[in-house]
Amino acid sequence: MATRIPEDKINELKASVDIVDVVSDYVQIKKQGRNYFGLCPFHGENTPSFSVSPEKQIFHCFGCNAGGNVFTFLMDIEGVSFQAAAEKIASRGNIHLEIEAPDGKSFESQLPTEHLQIIEAHELLAKFHNHLLVNTNEGAQALEYLFKRGFTKESIQKFQVGYSLPEWDFSMKFLEKRGFSHDLMEKAGLLGVREKDGTYFDRFRNRLMFPLKDSKGKIIAFSARALTKDDQPKYLNTPETVLFNKSSLLYNFYEARSQIRKQGFALLFEGFADVISADSAGVKNGVAVMGTALTENHVKQLKRLADSVMLCFDSDAAGEGAAYRAGMLLVSHGISVSAAILPEGLDPDDYIRNYGSEKFRADVIGNPLTWTAFQLLHYRRGKNLRNEGEKLEYIEKAMITISELENAVERDLYIRQLSEEFSLSLDALLEQQQQVNITRKNNQPPLLKHQDIQPTAPKPARSPLPAHTIAERQLIARMLRDEELAYRIMEMLGDTSFHFDEHQAILTYLFGYYEEGNSPDPSLFLNYLPDKKLRTIVTEIEMLAIDNEYSEQELRDYVNFVLKHPKMLMIKEKQAEQKVAERKNDFARAIEIAKEIIELKRSL
Repeated sequence: MATRIPEDKINELKASVDIVDVVSDYVQIKKQGRNYFGLCPFHGENTPSFSVSPEKQIFHCFGCNAGGNVFTFLMDIEGVSFQAAAEKIASRGNIHLEIEAPDGKSFESQLPTEHLQIIEAHELLAKFHNHLLVNTNEGAQALEYLFKRGFTKESIQKFQVGYSLPEWDFSMKFLEKRGFSHDLMEKAGLLGVREKDGTYFDRFRNRLMFPLKDSKGKIIAFSARALTKDDQPKYLNTPETVLFNKSSLLYNFYEARSQIRKQGFALLFEGFADVISADSAGVKNGVAVMGTALTENHVKQLKRLADSVMLCFDSDAAGEGAAYRAGMLLVSHGISVSAAILPEGLDPDDYIRNYGSEKFRADVIGNPLTWTAFQLLHYRRGKNLRNEGEKLEYIEKAMITISELENAVERDLYIRQLSEEFSLSLDALLEQQQQVNITRKNNQPPLLKHQDIQPTAPKPARSPLPAHTIAERQLIARMLRDEELAYRIMEMLGDTSFHFDEHQAILTYLFGYYEEGNSPDPSLFLNYLPDKKLRTIVTEIEMLAIDNEYSEQELRDYVNFVLKHPKMLMIKEKQAEQKVAERKNDFARAIEIAKEIIELKRSL
């Protein structure tokens, strides 16, 4: 393992954190038995196959085979080096750690150089924009505008809100002096290019600047708001770049994820001004889409943290329609949805400024509608319910939605509400519900006879491991936990090696690990392995249900499986030779081979 961190310091770092707490910052995991399970952050899935063992301090995905300890988890999910992962753990565990990198710089990321430069340019500009807004006469008017909108000094600093000057080339010159090329700044979306002469200019001018962070907390783009109605568009985002894709980014996701996990739900807003206002009002689990509809990528990010999302969109027709579409997408992914309702004509930012933080938390966030209640409210918009035709249309649509509810008590509740509101017979509504169910059933594709069914190709299941491979893994599991036993098993095997090459490689590294004076600790041993495939196998082995109490006979049985395997292979080879001899009518040779096979079987 290439690192300047002493082994005793690595032990201290590992002991300072719990892998369950670290993983929980990125993935929603729930306890099932002795382990925790959730959706894997390293590949797309709908059924949890990602497991975390608090006892062994390791993780493993049974879907994509990702696995390791707390160090490798941070390395994989953050895309950083071992040293950078160690720094994050040290910060979390309040451990003093000094790392000397070969170039004298801090280990931060293994991203391509160009990507790191783009991030650095954005970080520099964000600091500069914030300085212009807060500390200069040029930014005074923009600062006053924010204060009138209810922003505070604290929220401006927390979200690094800034101001860009009206000049056409100020940011360009600012970054030029720090060694950034025009080509790179244009790729980063910070500069535009004039078609007529190919010259560069600042993309953002005389605007409020809102930095946009990726899931790792790095600034990768900006959203710029116009200060006057004459400046169009109202919001100007960084164009798509190698680092920024607005269909995959949720505003404030990095900062809000711990609160989302803690509170058990995410609060989804339409815009970042609402997120900032809500944060100032004490609501810390808010995120927002970036001027686009909610996407599959957004939903996957949210689902890894929580099973529930509350929508808090503008109360106008456009906001309600956007909330309905977002809710339908969330529900289709198995997420529980509710909706916080605002008075007509107000957005969350307006409401907080008009009525205050406490009322927002209690009356809006604390009193949401269920998803069904919101759907019924949405169906009413624009309808004149005094008109018989529109009333019947609404009732029919409401009955379809209510009939789809799985919970019988919920169905009964909403049917009774319809009955009371429109003075309708409960029996008539129940009859209507039956008709809806029959219609829905008739509209479903007809059931095929068993012999006519053409099943879709299932995902290829992993083939069961051969007996000798299982035996090798059972032995490795015990050797990882007991150094003395590891050497005794090697004596029992004699000159026979493990037949699975990766297993033999793991043994080689394990004895090297022990020779350096390290104590048995499978989680720490993972740091010693240089190859990701070997780490995956070790985590698979560690996830096996191994009984720490074993009999001597059980141990000998596993060793015998390994010892017998070469002879079993030889028997198969001899049997193949025998068939060849018989096909050639060389019966003398076939009889000779048969005797050899009998002797080999006797030796087993």
